[in-house]
This record gives sequence, structure tokens and C-alpha cells, in this order.
Amino acid sequence: MPDLLRKGRLRSVRGDVVKFTSSIESDERLLKHVVDINKAHIVMLIEQGIIDPAAGTQIFDVLKDLDGRLTLKPSHEDVHMAVEEEVIKATGPEVGGNLHIAKSRNDQVSTAIRIALREELIQLMKLTVDLHSTILSSSKEHTETLIPGYTHLQPAQPITFAHYLISFYDALSRDLDRVLEAYGRVDQCPMGAGALATTSFPINRERVAELLGFGSVLENSLDAVASRDFILETLASLSIMAVNVSRFVEDLTIWCTSEFRLIELPDEFSSTSSIMPQKKNPEVLEVIRARMGCIIGDLISSLTMMKGLPSSYNLDLQEVTPKLWDALEVMEGSLKMLSKLIPSLDVKGNVFTRRDLTFTTSTELANMLVRKYQIPFRTAHNIVGAVIKILIENNQRLLDTTPEMLQEAAKILGLTLRVDMEDIRSAVDPANFVESHSARGGPSIKEVSRMIDARETTSSRLQSQISEKQNRLLDANRKLGQIIGSYLESEKSP
Repeated sequence: MPDLLRKGRLRSVRGDVVKFTSSIESDERLLKHVVDINKAHIVMLIEQGIIDPAAGTQIFDVLKDLDGRLTLKPSHEDVHMAVEEEVIKATGPEVGGNLHIAKSRNDQVSTAIRIALREELIQLMKLTVDLHSTILSSSKEHTETLIPGYTHLQPAQPITFAHYLISFYDALSRDLDRVLEAYGRVDQCPMGAGALATTSFPINRERVAELLGFGSVLENSLDAVASRDFILETLASLSIMAVNVSRFVEDLTIWCTSEFRLIELPDEFSSTSSIMPQKKNPEVLEVIRARMGCIIGDLISSLTMMKGLPSSYNLDLQEVTPKLWDALEVMEGSLKMLSKLIPSLDVKGNVFTRRDLTFTTSTELANMLVRKYQIPFRTAHNIVGAVIKILIENNQRLLDTTPEMLQEAAKILGLTLRVDMEDIRSAVDPANFVESHSARGGPSIKEVSRMIDARETTSSRLQSQISEKQNRLLDANRKLGQIIGSYLESEKSP
């Protein structure tokens, strides 16, 4: 506890206890925001007639560039007391001692975290939109690049790499929607809540919220100082995003193995073994996959720390905030890396010549029997399945299917079936398969191109929304600076 707070109820202090309970290391990122909070608070106190403009101007003179001068030390305990000590040291207790009128560290810290988090969320949203753009650019290059889709890690049906990339785009879009929704709840100002019960001074909470660029006031004072659900919601959104990112990099990790041979990572995103010269290891993907688990761990840690807390403020909350910054840093770094990696992927073509992948068009062979030969689908499924069993036993491919094989399989079911060979060839061709699957959301070139165009429009709209949020914060900061500048200028006037 700083000396400022050791002249009343408590006196002695142990250095090791101060160090143990201090949040000063993680408070560094809050310094600028705490200074801005004090600026806005003093503006409001002057406007409400609670402190004299001359005293307020003296405080402004100290605060105006304090975040560039103040070095935080463990003895400060936290950033709030560090700022107050500096103001009192410069102006004396008669002036600086009133900096803390009608506020508490409890409402300040919650407000400062929210201000810092707004900026981080805007950065996260920008990086997500940047990755969106990267995905769409790569998708345009791969609308005709055929790859097998998988279920149960078994070859299932042909798709295109563009179709696959859009699936990741869409998952990230939902992640971005969750972050946007969370932003709205972060953008609520706790200032004026005090320690937990507001204050008897005639403050204007809405004015402070306006000067700090908040969309609204977090009304109930007890809730305002105690709630950290905005952190949990952010971590939950990040954790869902982490699951989606992890699944994507897991696919790439598997697909670049020699067993799958669907893609190859560029050398600059890979490493080799210290002993095995043939190795090309996807370490970037593996690190991203691991770090996504760290984000989920940050959520679980935070939930566990908060689940048993009584209402109002407890210092346990101080331990939650670093988890938030850690998760954001990990996700932002991973999104940046993916934006660089995706355009560099070497997607292998002509993979459907491999025997195991020729069977991925089996569904269309059954569909052809339904459409052209009026066979019920379940019966067609059984016929094709019986033929596939024979082909596999004889080490053959699906395109080795003959009309006679289908006829024999149908005969077992009591049916007469004579199929044209050209119908078989057309049905089992992977390119035909993809083009015939043109239902909404399907992999055909036309449908994928439509989806890309639609998502480019969505990305432009999202960029505008994010810019509006950032501009609102910048405008509020400029307005606060202008108000303080006018006070300082008036003080200089004769």
C-alpha cells in the first residue's frame, strides 16, 4: 500500500507484501487511460462546481503529459495511486488532494480496463477483417482447385479449396459478430460508481462517459465496480474463435503430411529436424494450435477465479485482467500469422488420380441411377456400395466401374439394370461432381464465386462499422484534449 494510504487507518507496510499484491506490472498498459479518466473526471468536477477551475487547471497541467513522464514502480502498488501521488507531489495536498473526490480505484480500474479493451477489440476486429480479405483473395485463385472433403478423417466428396476457405471465413464471421456484440457491453462507463455506492457529491456520470467516448453509463453502482462479465464474455468469444482457428490449422497440419499430400507449406513457415534431414515440420501451425489452447485456458482460469467471489469489489479481480491481455495478444499474433501464411500455401492439384480418392464421387454414381434409371436412392446406394466392395477387393478404382458390375449388383436385389458407360464416366468425374453441386452454399464455381462476392460486400460493411467505432473514440479523445487545452490557455491569459 502506498504512503498516501498509510497515514490513517493503517500505518506499517511490508515490502514483500506490497510486491506480492501489486498489480503494477500489468498496469503499464492502463496508465494512459487512467490519466484520461482523471482528466475527464476533473472536467466534470469543475463543470459541476465541485472544485475550483483554478485548482482543476493546476491538476490538468500535471496530467497533460503525465503518461509520457511517469515511471511505474512496485512501491506505487497500482497505477491509480501512482497518478494521484504524482499530482499531489506537483500541486500540493490542498489541490492534488482533491483529485480523488467522488471516485474510487474500484470504478477507475473497471473503466480503464474497458477503455483499453475497446482499443484491443477494435484491433482484433481489424485483424479479423484483414484475414477475411486474405481468405477471399486466396479463394478467388482456387475456385477450380479440386480437393477431397473429409468426414471422420475419411475421404468423403470432392469440393474446391475455395469452398473450404469460405467455410473458415464464415466461422470467423460469426466470431467477429460475437466480438462486435461483446464490444457493445464493454462500451459502458462505470465512472461515478465510486467504491460501490456512488457519492454524495452532485456528479454527472453521463458527462464523464461522454468525454471518455463511452456509448452509455453502467448504471447500478454495485454492478459497475464488481462486474467482470465483460471480460468473461470477451474471453468466451476469443475461446470460440480459438476453436475455429485451431480446427483450421489442424486441417492444414494433416493435409501437409506425406499421407495426405494435399498442400505444402512454404519453407519459411516450416522447420526441419536436427537429426532427420528429410523432415519438413509445420511448426507455425503447431504453435498456433497450441496457443489456441492457452486462450481457452485463460477463460477457464478466469471463470474459476470469479465463480466463488462475493458481490462488490475484491482484489481477486486483479488477477483476471492479465488473462484477458494474454488471450488478446495470442489471438492477434495468430491472426497476423495466418494472413501471411494462407496466400503462400501450395495446394496440390490432380489428387483425384489416387485410387483412394476416386471413391469420393460414389454418391453421384448413386444419384445418377436415381435420376436416369428411376432406381430408389436407398436401392441405388446399396448397388453402388456392393460394386465398391468388389472394386476395393480387386485393388481397382471407382472409374473402373462397368455397366456389367452394376447389373450384377442390381440382380442380387431382384432388379434389371442396364446403364450406359458414358453415364458412369460422367458421374464419377470429380470436376463434374463439383459443378453439379450448385445448390446454395455448394462447391460449384458459380456458387462459390457468388459467395465470394457476397462476402466481399459484408467485409466492406464490417470495415465501415469498425472505423466508425474507432473514429468515435478518437473524436472523444480530441474533444477532451480541446477542453483541457482551453482551461490551460485561460489560465495563461491576463
